[in-house]
Amino acid sequence: MNNKLQAKDLINIGIFTAIYFVVFFATGMVGYIPVMMLVMPFLCPFMAGIPLMLFLTKVHKFGMITIMGLVLSILMILLGHPWVGLPFGILFPLLADLILKSGQYTDWQKIKTASMVFSLWIIGQFVPFFFMRDSYFATLRAGYGDVYADTLMAITPLWVFFVIIAFAALGGLAGALLGKSVLKKHFQRAGIA
Repeated sequence: MNNKLQAKDLINIGIFTAIYFVVFFATGMVGYIPVMMLVMPFLCPFMAGIPLMLFLTKVHKFGMITIMGLVLSILMILLGHPWVGLPFGILFPLLADLILKSGQYTDWQKIKTASMVFSLWIIGQFVPFFFMRDSYFATLRAGYGDVYADTLMAITPLWVFFVIIAFAALGGLAGALLGKSVLKKHFQRAGIA
């Protein structure tokens, strides 16, 4: 098998990144309600689990997941999210790529773990809430108003950051299970189920 990424692989990355992003972004709209912002790290990977799992049935080469994470992070930056999410969008997808490769892209336990690890890329979007707090909330206040910013500040003490990490991993796991059950035929065809 040729291990180099080819045009077909890049097309798959583009298609599935676009689908994942649309589902992720649409689900992320719940964040306009401040308290729902805390549930987003679970909801977004859970809802995007179906396109992610379908994509993982097509992944048989190292780097495809990393490219997806990089593109997702760049899209978030283009939509106004802080640049600090970019390293997370590279690191966790790269780790997911390594996990998938170690299971030769067909080991279901490794696929579940890779989905959980991949889903941690969302943490980068929340880092400013906790570690760039003053500048981030000043920008948020200007765009969304005092009530939204004050409510979000009140419900995001530092310990919530660790809850967000756990929610993202659980969302990735739940999304993997949902995706596998919905796409059972694709998994059987790929030799995973």
